[in-house]
Amino acid sequence: MRTGLVLDVRDHGARGDGVALDGPAIAAALAAAHKAGGGIVLLPPGTYRSFSLRLPSRVTLAIEAGATLLAATPGPDGAYDLPEDRGAQLYQDFGHSHWHNSLIWAEDAEDIAILGKGRIDGAGLTRNGPGTPWSAQRGERPLSMATMTPADVARLEQDAAAMRGQGNKAIALARCRRVTIEGLTIFRGGHFAILASEVEDLACTRLTIDSNRDGIDLDGVRRARVSRCRVNTPNDDAIVLKTSLALGRTSCEDVTIEDCTISGYDLGTLLDGSHGRTQQLSPDRDRVTGRIKLGTESNGDFRRIAITNCRFERSRGLAIESVDGGTIEDVRAENLTMEEVTTAPLFLRLGARLRGPAGTRVGALRNIGIHGLNAVGVDPRFAAILAGLPGHPIEDVRLYDIDLRFDGGLEGHLPPSPPELADAYPEPSMFGPTPAWGLWARHVRRLGGARLSLQRSGGDARAPILLEDAADTRIAFDADASHCYHIVHNSST
Repeated sequence: MRTGLVLDVRDHGARGDGVALDGPAIAAALAAAHKAGGGIVLLPPGTYRSFSLRLPSRVTLAIEAGATLLAATPGPDGAYDLPEDRGAQLYQDFGHSHWHNSLIWAEDAEDIAILGKGRIDGAGLTRNGPGTPWSAQRGERPLSMATMTPADVARLEQDAAAMRGQGNKAIALARCRRVTIEGLTIFRGGHFAILASEVEDLACTRLTIDSNRDGIDLDGVRRARVSRCRVNTPNDDAIVLKTSLALGRTSCEDVTIEDCTISGYDLGTLLDGSHGRTQQLSPDRDRVTGRIKLGTESNGDFRRIAITNCRFERSRGLAIESVDGGTIEDVRAENLTMEEVTTAPLFLRLGARLRGPAGTRVGALRNIGIHGLNAVGVDPRFAAILAGLPGHPIEDVRLYDIDLRFDGGLEGHLPPSPPELADAYPEPSMFGPTPAWGLWARHVRRLGGARLSLQRSGGDARAPILLEDAADTRIAFDADASHCYHIVHNSST
């Protein structure tokens, strides 16, 4: 249990001038608090330059207003802790597979916290790292990257040798219990501003994150809540749930994301308030990201996930993806608003990338409720998409009070029916412009909807809705239940 002990890092030799290497002094204070049975390690106003810090059990790291924990650049005076030697790690990329090579990391720790009104600045972290060594290589990268040269990819995916001594996460947690991260600002967090893997009873509250790759990644967590956070990530996902094989097969259960705002504004312009729109593309050569997503890593199951009262600004929409054998079920998304949607407002995908050990089979996507989704400024190329596979339909999806307003249309252009692309990396753009402009659902069962409104500002040759292999589907438009459609197979409305 925590004691009333409070340790000021300056009493352990920290200077806070942004020049001295204060990591050893901070580490000494953390160790002293742990030895005393727990306590608070305080960073008062100042700039504290550091490499890797291990957060032990029953210790709180408090970063006060006016204080910045600055990730140092590797050089003559130090480097980050080496990534753990954990074997080949075949089925997820380097960033998911290691925790020690971070600015702050904790492993098998209990009752820990990182909080305060100060800032973590990952200036010395890298966003790069190698991809998975998975031999199949199908679905490893989005199809939007197909035109990139090997040199282009190499600049994003440095090899493992180049990562020794580098730090690529602001906060990384592995197998921890009872964790609080609250109040902080994180700027330039590297590959992950926060990576929590197999963490139980996690609370991320009132965080402001403006980062150069992923924001908050929850991989195989249980009983987690992300609330009142503001996350800007133009280059990758803002808040994402995963079930990779980094720590063995596990599930992601009982997670709530509520009252959060995510976006894809230019890096740094959330913090300065300018909300810049200069950057048009993410590194995957698709439009800027900044979304909430379940997947892509989906080796384990997802159960009882709630996403409520969240706002999407200049970002891709909500994505729910099982492509590596996991089952995603009992997901509830309510009261979502979106403005300037850079791909599809809703993307449900059951695929067969099957990045996992031999014998991995197609998973399932079922019992998904989307209640109250209002999106304006949607990219007119992409309808809301529900895409299963032949013999593996998405099941029991409910769409209620959905209002989608598309910015323009594809007048005179009628795309062909897209191929199945079963083993491709899941992104809305994988299919090209969708064959319907408002809602396209293929290989679904028991799709129900009421009060669905679709509007566009330009002409479009496509049908508003196309349902293919969609047994037991019933959709009501607007508030008039007399305008219902019962569509069984290969039909459009």
